[in-house]
Amino acid sequence: MTEVVLIDWGGGNIGSVRYALERLGARAVLSADAATISAAQRVILPGVGAAPPAMARLRELGLVEPIRRLRQPLLGICLGMQLLYESSDEGDVECLGLLPGRIVRMTSGPGVRVPHMGWNQLQPSQPTGLLDGIDAGAHAYFVHSYAAPLSAATLASSDHGGGFTAVAGHGRCFGAQFHPERSAAVGQRLLANFLAMEAA
Repeated sequence: MTEVVLIDWGGGNIGSVRYALERLGARAVLSADAATISAAQRVILPGVGAAPPAMARLRELGLVEPIRRLRQPLLGICLGMQLLYESSDEGDVECLGLLPGRIVRMTSGPGVRVPHMGWNQLQPSQPTGLLDGIDAGAHAYFVHSYAAPLSAATLASSDHGGGFTAVAGHGRCFGAQFHPERSAAVGQRLLANFLAMEAA
């Protein structure tokens, strides 16, 4: 059994992420306790919603600094990934600062609707164990209006009115803009790869 703690700040997709992890044989624990999170082998920051109330809730729970100090593998999902960056245009909010850069609002246009909702292709751009077994052009399921621009932290990109970061990584900190728990075999493989990473 692999222990992974899901940070329970109120993010709406936490139950489905936990179920996806349990299907892979992981022991997934929901917690908002800083000591429990800090002692975990691996940590996931899930989330749907908006950055300002999410960061306010993490501060209220006293979790901002404990998350910043984590040395074990950390995976942010959807809004959770955006919170890993330095800041966000959404409410002009300071985020966790674990990934370099600022989250920006996606741009709509002819044939390009925001929010970006539905299946889109992944284009890996750097070798990483997180994407082992996931081919270029594999489809994942997205729901978001804000995204990280392409940068040195981009491990895989996608395109919706322009390229954006679909999977990010820096050190032992990773993010998936798409929903692995809703992305069929591709999402299952990404979660399995995360669980296989060397624990703290």
